[in-house]
Amino acid sequence: MLSKEHIQAIEESSMPEALGFVEQLFPGKVKFSSSLGQEDQVITDAICRNKIDIEIFTLDTGRLFYETYELIERTNARYQTKVKIYFPDAADVETFVIEKGINSFYESVENRKQCCFIRKVKPLNRALQDAKVWITGLRAEQSDNRKNIPMVEWDEQKQLYKFNPLINWHHEDVKAYINLMNVPYNPLHDKGFISIGCAPCTRAINPGEDARAGRWWWETSQKECGLHSDHVTM
Repeated sequence: MLSKEHIQAIEESSMPEALGFVEQLFPGKVKFSSSLGQEDQVITDAICRNKIDIEIFTLDTGRLFYETYELIERTNARYQTKVKIYFPDAADVETFVIEKGINSFYESVENRKQCCFIRKVKPLNRALQDAKVWITGLRAEQSDNRKNIPMVEWDEQKQLYKFNPLINWHHEDVKAYINLMNVPYNPLHDKGFISIGCAPCTRAINPGEDARAGRWWWETSQKECGLHSDHVTM
C-alpha cells in the first residue's frame, strides 16, 4: 500500500523521478496505457529515456486512424522498444456488428458505450489483470470530468492505484516538452485533432471549443468511453 509519505514524495517529484519511484515501489507491476496522444508520448519518452522498467501498452480497437498506427511504428523505432498491443475479442466485435451494425454507435449513446466497452474497456481490463499501478496521461484541464482527479488515486473497481503524472500539466507544457525532447507525435494534432480516438468518432475541434469536443461530437454525453469511469456496467 502507498503511504501518505509515498504519495507526497510522488507529488513533489519531477515527472521522470515520480515514474521511477513508483516502479521501485511496485517492481514489475506498473503498466502505462498509451493512446498515442501527445500526453502519452511525453510519458513514453520519459519512461524510455530514463530506462524505467514500466510496460507500455496500447489498445487497438480496429478503428484507429492510419496516422496512429504509423506512430506506433515510429515510437518503437525511436525508442527501440515494443509497445504491447491489446485487441478486442473477435467474437464480441462480430456479434456487436452483426446485431447492431458496423456504425451503430452513431444511433445511440447506449450503442456507442457498448462499442467502447467491447473495443476498449474489456481489453484494458485484460491488460491490467496483474498490475498494481496503472499510469495514464490524464490532465485536469482536458474536461470538467477530469478537473478534480488527484495525481494518485485508488481504483476500487480495478483494485489498483491509478497514477496520473501529468494531471497538473497544461497543454502548453505538453507541447513544450515535445518540442524540447523532439518527441514523435501524431501529425493529426497539427490539424486540430487535440484528443484522438477511433477514426469514426473523432473530428478536429474549432477555435474556442473544449479539447474533447471532437470526441463523439454528435453526443451531449460526458464524452468518456468508460476507461476512466468510476464504475462501468454492460
